[in-house]
Amino acid sequence: MKRSFGARPIAYPLPVFVIGTYDANGKPDAMVAAWGGICASEPPCISVTINPNHQTFNNIRESNAFTVSIPDKKYLEETDYCGMVSGKDRDKFLDTGLTPVRAEHVAAPYVGEFPVVLECRLFALHEIGTARQIIGEIVDVKIDDEVLGIDGKPDVQKIGAFAFDVMKMEYYLLGTPIGKAWDAGKKFKQ
Repeated sequence: MKRSFGARPIAYPLPVFVIGTYDANGKPDAMVAAWGGICASEPPCISVTINPNHQTFNNIRESNAFTVSIPDKKYLEETDYCGMVSGKDRDKFLDTGLTPVRAEHVAAPYVGEFPVVLECRLFALHEIGTARQIIGEIVDVKIDDEVLGIDGKPDVQKIGAFAFDVMKMEYYLLGTPIGKAWDAGKKFKQ
Protein backbone atom coordinates (compact mmCIF):
# COMPACT_ATOMS: atom_id res chain seq x y z
CA MET A 1 0.00 0.00 0.00
CA LYS A 2 1.24 3.48 -0.85
CA ARG A 3 0.74 6.45 1.47
CA SER A 4 -0.18 9.85 0.04
CA PHE A 5 2.08 12.79 0.91
CA GLY A 6 0.11 15.29 -1.16
CA ALA A 7 1.51 17.71 -3.70
CA ARG A 8 5.11 18.26 -2.62
CA PRO A 9 8.45 18.77 -4.38
CA ILE A 10 9.67 15.21 -3.88
CA ALA A 11 11.79 13.17 -6.29
CA TYR A 12 14.68 10.79 -5.77
CA PRO A 13 17.52 11.39 -6.11
CA LEU A 14 17.68 15.17 -5.83
CA PRO A 15 21.13 16.25 -6.97
CA VAL A 16 23.33 18.58 -4.99
CA PHE A 17 24.64 21.28 -7.33
CA VAL A 18 26.70 24.31 -6.41
CA ILE A 19 25.87 27.18 -8.75
CA GLY A 20 28.74 29.60 -9.33
CA THR A 21 28.26 33.22 -10.41
CA TYR A 22 29.92 36.61 -10.23
CA ASP A 23 28.08 39.64 -8.89
CA ALA A 24 28.15 43.05 -10.62
CA ASN A 25 31.47 43.83 -8.87
CA GLY A 26 33.13 40.57 -9.89
CA LYS A 27 32.80 38.92 -6.46
CA PRO A 28 32.39 35.14 -6.79
CA ASP A 29 29.39 33.47 -5.18
CA ALA A 30 28.29 29.85 -4.74
CA MET A 31 24.74 28.67 -4.05
CA VAL A 32 23.43 25.16 -3.43
CA ALA A 33 20.55 24.02 -5.63
CA ALA A 34 18.81 20.64 -5.49
CA TRP A 35 15.94 21.29 -7.91
CA GLY A 36 17.65 20.51 -11.18
CA GLY A 37 19.00 18.15 -13.75
CA ILE A 38 19.81 17.60 -17.40
CA CYS A 39 16.88 18.79 -19.51
CA ALA A 40 18.04 18.52 -23.15
CA SER A 41 20.60 16.73 -25.31
CA GLU A 42 20.70 19.02 -28.35
CA PRO A 43 21.87 21.50 -27.36
CA PRO A 44 23.10 19.98 -24.11
CA CYS A 45 21.26 21.81 -21.32
CA ILE A 46 20.82 21.66 -17.57
CA SER A 47 18.09 23.28 -15.52
CA VAL A 48 18.14 24.60 -11.96
CA THR A 49 15.21 26.17 -10.19
CA ILE A 50 15.83 28.88 -7.62
CA ASN A 51 13.99 31.63 -5.85
CA PRO A 52 14.33 35.04 -7.54
CA ASN A 53 15.33 36.71 -4.26
CA HIS A 54 18.65 34.82 -4.28
CA GLN A 55 21.77 36.75 -5.22
CA THR A 56 22.55 33.96 -7.69
CA PHE A 57 19.39 34.64 -9.68
CA ASN A 58 20.31 38.32 -10.07
CA ASN A 59 23.88 37.41 -10.99
CA ILE A 60 22.74 35.00 -13.72
CA ARG A 61 20.27 37.51 -15.12
CA GLU A 62 23.01 40.14 -15.31
CA SER A 63 25.80 37.95 -16.71
CA ASN A 64 23.85 35.31 -18.68
CA ALA A 65 26.31 32.76 -17.30
CA PHE A 66 26.79 30.31 -14.45
CA THR A 67 28.60 27.12 -13.55
CA VAL A 68 27.37 23.94 -11.94
CA SER A 69 29.96 22.30 -9.69
CA ILE A 70 29.21 18.81 -8.39
CA PRO A 71 30.70 18.40 -4.92
CA ASP A 72 32.58 15.41 -3.58
CA LYS A 73 31.50 13.90 -0.25
CA LYS A 74 34.76 15.23 1.25
CA TYR A 75 33.25 18.71 0.95
CA LEU A 76 29.86 18.02 2.53
CA GLU A 77 30.28 20.66 5.27
CA GLU A 78 31.47 23.37 2.88
CA THR A 79 28.66 22.55 0.47
CA ASP A 80 26.01 22.61 3.18
CA TYR A 81 27.30 25.99 4.39
CA CYS A 82 26.92 27.41 0.87
CA GLY A 83 23.23 26.53 1.13
CA MET A 84 22.81 28.08 4.58
CA VAL A 85 23.94 31.67 4.04
CA SER A 86 23.40 34.34 1.40
CA GLY A 87 26.06 35.73 -0.89
CA LYS A 88 24.51 39.12 -0.13
CA ASP A 89 25.86 38.84 3.41
CA ARG A 90 28.81 36.45 3.30
CA ASP A 91 31.80 35.56 1.14
CA LYS A 92 31.23 31.81 0.97
CA PHE A 93 34.56 31.11 -0.71
CA LEU A 94 36.45 33.02 1.96
CA ASP A 95 34.45 31.45 4.79
CA THR A 96 34.91 27.85 3.59
CA GLY A 97 38.37 28.03 2.05
CA LEU A 98 37.02 26.74 -1.26
CA THR A 99 38.76 28.09 -4.36
CA PRO A 100 36.84 30.14 -6.96
CA VAL A 101 38.26 29.38 -10.41
CA ARG A 102 37.33 31.54 -13.40
CA ALA A 103 35.58 29.39 -15.99
CA GLU A 104 37.25 29.13 -19.35
CA HIS A 105 34.16 29.62 -21.55
CA VAL A 106 31.69 31.70 -19.49
CA ALA A 107 31.86 34.65 -17.11
CA ALA A 108 31.35 32.65 -13.92
CA PRO A 109 33.46 30.92 -11.26
CA TYR A 110 33.44 27.25 -10.37
CA VAL A 111 34.62 25.47 -7.22
CA GLY A 112 38.16 24.28 -7.88
CA GLU A 113 38.04 21.44 -5.36
CA PHE A 114 34.91 19.81 -6.81
CA PRO A 115 35.53 17.02 -9.35
CA VAL A 116 32.88 17.85 -11.97
CA VAL A 117 32.08 21.27 -13.43
CA LEU A 118 29.62 22.35 -16.13
CA GLU A 119 30.13 25.77 -17.70
CA CYS A 120 26.78 27.18 -18.79
CA ARG A 121 25.41 30.04 -20.85
CA LEU A 122 21.88 31.18 -20.00
CA PHE A 123 19.55 29.59 -22.55
CA ALA A 124 16.09 30.27 -21.09
CA LEU A 125 14.39 31.55 -17.98
CA HIS A 126 10.91 30.46 -16.91
CA GLU A 127 8.67 31.69 -14.13
CA ILE A 128 7.18 28.76 -12.20
CA GLY A 129 5.05 30.00 -9.32
CA THR A 130 7.35 31.67 -6.81
CA ALA A 131 10.49 30.17 -8.36
CA ARG A 132 12.47 30.63 -11.57
CA GLN A 133 13.72 27.78 -13.72
CA ILE A 134 17.04 28.64 -15.25
CA ILE A 135 18.10 26.60 -18.25
CA GLY A 136 21.74 26.74 -19.13
CA GLU A 137 23.32 25.53 -22.33
CA ILE A 138 26.32 23.45 -21.33
CA VAL A 139 29.28 24.85 -23.26
CA ASP A 140 31.94 22.75 -21.54
CA VAL A 141 32.27 19.98 -18.96
CA LYS A 142 35.43 19.62 -16.91
CA ILE A 143 36.16 16.46 -14.92
CA ASP A 144 39.21 15.83 -12.72
CA ASP A 145 41.51 13.09 -14.00
CA GLU A 146 41.48 11.50 -10.52
CA VAL A 147 37.80 10.53 -10.86
CA LEU A 148 38.11 8.88 -14.26
CA GLY A 149 38.03 5.10 -14.51
CA ILE A 150 40.49 2.94 -16.43
CA ASP A 151 38.19 3.32 -19.44
CA GLY A 152 38.75 7.11 -19.38
CA LYS A 153 35.11 7.79 -18.41
CA PRO A 154 33.89 9.36 -15.16
CA ASP A 155 33.60 6.85 -12.30
CA VAL A 156 30.56 7.73 -10.16
CA GLN A 157 32.08 6.07 -7.09
CA LYS A 158 35.30 8.07 -7.44
CA ILE A 159 33.35 11.30 -7.96
CA GLY A 160 31.73 10.86 -4.55
CA ALA A 161 28.59 12.81 -5.47
CA PHE A 162 25.79 12.98 -2.95
CA ALA A 163 22.10 13.72 -3.12
CA PHE A 164 19.55 15.54 -0.96
CA ASP A 165 16.49 14.05 0.75
CA VAL A 166 13.93 16.84 1.12
CA MET A 167 11.72 14.78 3.45
CA LYS A 168 14.41 13.91 5.99
CA MET A 169 16.58 16.97 5.30
CA GLU A 170 19.64 14.74 4.88
CA TYR A 171 22.33 14.08 2.33
CA TYR A 172 23.12 10.58 1.07
CA LEU A 173 25.87 9.07 -1.02
CA LEU A 174 25.43 7.90 -4.62
CA GLY A 175 27.53 5.47 -6.56
CA THR A 176 26.79 1.75 -6.29
CA PRO A 177 26.33 0.29 -9.78
CA ILE A 178 23.39 -2.13 -10.06
CA GLY A 179 23.22 -2.88 -13.79
CA LYS A 180 24.15 -1.79 -17.30
CA ALA A 181 21.88 0.67 -19.11
CA TRP A 182 20.39 -0.54 -22.40
CA ASP A 183 21.29 -4.05 -21.25
CA ALA A 184 19.53 -4.88 -17.98
CA GLY A 185 16.09 -4.97 -19.65
CA LYS A 186 17.04 -6.97 -22.76
CA LYS A 187 15.11 -10.04 -21.60
CA PHE A 188 11.84 -8.18 -22.20
CA LYS A 189 12.69 -7.51 -25.87
CA GLN A 190 12.31 -11.18 -26.87
